[in-house]
Amino acid sequence: MLFLVDASVYVFRAYYSMPPDMADGDGNPTHAAFGFARFLGDLIERAKPEYLAVAFDESLTSSFRNRLYPAYKANRDPAPPDLLWQFARCREFCELAGIRHFSSNEYEADDIIGTLAARGRAAGLPVTVVTRDKDMAQLVRDGDVYWDYAANERYRHHEIEARFGCAPERFVDYLALTGDSVDNIPGVPGVGPKTAAAIMREFASLDALYANLERARGLPIRGAAKLPEKLLQHRDAAYLARQLTAIACDMPLEVDHAALRPRAPDMGALTAYFDRLGFGPMLRRQAERLAALAPATAAATVR
Repeated sequence: MLFLVDASVYVFRAYYSMPPDMADGDGNPTHAAFGFARFLGDLIERAKPEYLAVAFDESLTSSFRNRLYPAYKANRDPAPPDLLWQFARCREFCELAGIRHFSSNEYEADDIIGTLAARGRAAGLPVTVVTRDKDMAQLVRDGDVYWDYAANERYRHHEIEARFGCAPERFVDYLALTGDSVDNIPGVPGVGPKTAAAIMREFASLDALYANLERARGLPIRGAAKLPEKLLQHRDAAYLARQLTAIACDMPLEVDHAALRPRAPDMGALTAYFDRLGFGPMLRRQAERLAALAPATAAATVR
C-alpha cells in the first residue's frame, strides 16, 4: 500500500488547534511543526506504510490554475509569516525522518498526490490518500482508501458517493456544477450539491449532460423545469470549473515508487532538530520507535 499525505491539511490543523505558546530559542512559534511531526509519527506507527510520500503546497498564486483563472484562490489570505516558517520546519522534519516529500511552484499538492497515485497503481500498489480535502475523493479507485485521519474515518471506492454525494469518477464534473467557494471557483449559480448529485446520477459526464440538456428538465428535483436554460447560460463557467478542479495525475515528477520506502531516521540530526525547536521527550521517544520500524539503511538527505 502506498500512503500519500496531504501535508497542508495537517499543518494548518496543528497551527490553529494547538496552543501557540511553543517556541524555539529565538522566539519563533513551533506548535504547528510539533503537531505535524507528532501526526506523521503517529501515522507511521499506526499504519506501518511500506511506501509513503508527503505532498506540500508551495504557493497560492503560482500554479497553472492561476494562469487559467487569475481569481483562483484569490479569496484566501496569505499565510502568516510564522506559519510559512513552520512549513519549512515540517519539510525539514520529513527529510530527517527519512520520508520523501514533494512540492512544486507549478502544481499543487493535490496534483503531486494524483500523479504518485497513478504511478503507484501502474506498479500494482493500491493507494491510501490521507487528507480532509473533499476534492481528493476524485482520486479514489477500486482498492484505494480515502483516510480522514483526524476524524478516524476511512472510505473505500464504493463508499465515496454516500459520503461526498458523487462517485469518484464523476466527482470532477460534480464540482464543475457546484463550483468550490473555498478555492474561489464559480460553478453554475443555483446548482448546489443536491442538484449536482442528482444530475451526476443521471448523466455519465458533463459532456453527456450538455449533449442532452433537455433530459435535465425531467429530473425529480426542485427547479428542474428551468435547469436546461440555467446550465446553458453558464456553460463556460462549468467547463472552467472542471479545468480548475480536476487533479493533474500526469505532472512531471522524477521519482520511482521504490524510492518512496521510508528510510531509517537520522537520529543525530533529529536530536539536534528537536533541541533547536525546543521539543521535549515525546517526539524523541517516537523517533526511536520509528527507527526500529524502518529498514536498517543509512539515512540520507532527501533532495
